[in-house]
Amino acid sequence: GNFGKSMWVLYLSVLVAFAACNAPPVPLDDIIIEKTFVPEQCGRAVKVGDYVRYHYNGMFPDGKKFDSSYDRGSTYNVYVGKKQLIEGMDRALVGMCVNERRLVKIPPQLAYGKQGYGDIIPPDSILHFDVLLLDVWNPEDGVQINTYYTPPICSRKVEVSDYVRYHYNGTLLDGTLFDSSHTRLRTYDTYVGIGWLIAGMDQGLLGMCVGERRIITMPPSLGYGENGDGSDIPGQASLVFDVVLLDLHNPRDSITVTNQQVPEPCTRKTVAGDFVRYHYNGSLLDGTFFDSSYSRNRTYDTYVGRGYVIAGMDEGLIGVCIGERRTITIPPHLAYGEEGTGIPGSAVLVFDVHIIDFHNPSDSTEITVTYKPEVCDKQTKKGDFVKYHYNASLMDGSPIDSTYNYGKTYNIVLGANQVVPGMEDGLKDMCVGERRHLVIPPHLGYGEMGVTDEVPGSAVLLFDIELMEVEEGLPEGYMFIWNEDVSPDLFTEMDVDQNKQVEPSEFTDYIMRQVTEGKGRLAPGFDPYRIIDNMFSNQDRNGDGKITEAEFKLKADEAAAHDEL
Repeated sequence: GNFGKSMWVLYLSVLVAFAACNAPPVPLDDIIIEKTFVPEQCGRAVKVGDYVRYHYNGMFPDGKKFDSSYDRGSTYNVYVGKKQLIEGMDRALVGMCVNERRLVKIPPQLAYGKQGYGDIIPPDSILHFDVLLLDVWNPEDGVQINTYYTPPICSRKVEVSDYVRYHYNGTLLDGTLFDSSHTRLRTYDTYVGIGWLIAGMDQGLLGMCVGERRIITMPPSLGYGENGDGSDIPGQASLVFDVVLLDLHNPRDSITVTNQQVPEPCTRKTVAGDFVRYHYNGSLLDGTFFDSSYSRNRTYDTYVGRGYVIAGMDEGLIGVCIGERRTITIPPHLAYGEEGTGIPGSAVLVFDVHIIDFHNPSDSTEITVTYKPEVCDKQTKKGDFVKYHYNASLMDGSPIDSTYNYGKTYNIVLGANQVVPGMEDGLKDMCVGERRHLVIPPHLGYGEMGVTDEVPGSAVLLFDIELMEVEEGLPEGYMFIWNEDVSPDLFTEMDVDQNKQVEPSEFTDYIMRQVTEGKGRLAPGFDPYRIIDNMFSNQDRNGDGKITEAEFKLKADEAAAHDEL
């Protein structure tokens, strides 16, 4: 029946399988290659004469393993086509790519033949090898460079004896990573071409630009040779470095100044000893930003040529004009050296600088008369009450203040310390209607502290002033004078209630009446009542709040000067 037929079919299948398992191997006339894995990219295929590193498992056709490089923990390294291998393997490796995997079947006449190999491989054995190629190079190989990014601007290339800072990933030819500066978060810093590096890297870095990226491939003769590095790099290994150059300088370098924008006119340039206020953006040579005065919304203020800043900046700030912009590139030996300070060691620094103003501690107020009336009968002097208009700004043109915005003049008494010393200087010997341009250094202006939210510290000030009106002041030392002879009955005239003493109200009323009637003058520009209070206090010798006839004296009668009668 059907059941009997099924059993018969099953029985035949078992017999066939048993025969297949115990049948002798089918003889081979040549090697058979099965490509079990082929990488997408094959930069190089094995040729006769190449040196290769590969892993393998050696098996008999029944799957029994007789040898394995994996078990020994090291690749098999050998020249191809130099009869250092059995003939079948010599032929099977030709044309392989790195990371390619092949199953190679080799007949005995291309393997160990009728002799076999000791107790390991019987005579007339067909051998199967599962091969993974990891590396290939040739003794004629040199350094291979593949530049895959070139920056648009390359002002300088690496030369022998230059010092460079770069990042890299180091891999074997099969892609195995053995080292990376990125994982250490620190560049590799070294001289080039003087033997501080393996020969292949010494050659591979030459000609690079800052910002350039390249892949440098080198044979072991230019890498770590037959023995490797004793750790992660095996002997006879090709090395691949993916490099980006971040920095480049030479110990002979000085600073370089580029991108100068010099305003016209430039009437003065900085010299050693000047005090400079400037803005800057600081970056590394690869463009990495590290500092900016703009981000602090405050200029950097310093003396130049006196060692207050790094040597390169000290030099780069000499000979600049107010308003000038320049790029100063500073090698590390003129900056922060090998250690760095908040920046990488041995880093070249790039500063984009804008000079806001500068002065010298020996500067006085610079006065330029821009208009002077033809008739000038009187000139201002100490004690005069002056009324003037002004526009005030910083050296970079930033406005500070203007009386025109308020529709009224600014009024002061010259010599009374009511304005900064530089303005006092600028208003002296001036005619009504005259206009002047003043440049006031900070030590005659608002000093190191400036004025909060108005005038930066150590700022040079510009004032355009116009004198509108002058009221002549009193002689020095006087706050009140008589315009005519003094009454011989002065005390009696003040003592309105005839009680032999003058009260404050009597004194004030009398003085104000003299001023109103033109018989006397108070110093202009001051609160008249404060002047009179001061005069009364000086006459009130015992401080009892009233003046007696015995206390009362005119200024001419005083042994010492007082601001009084």
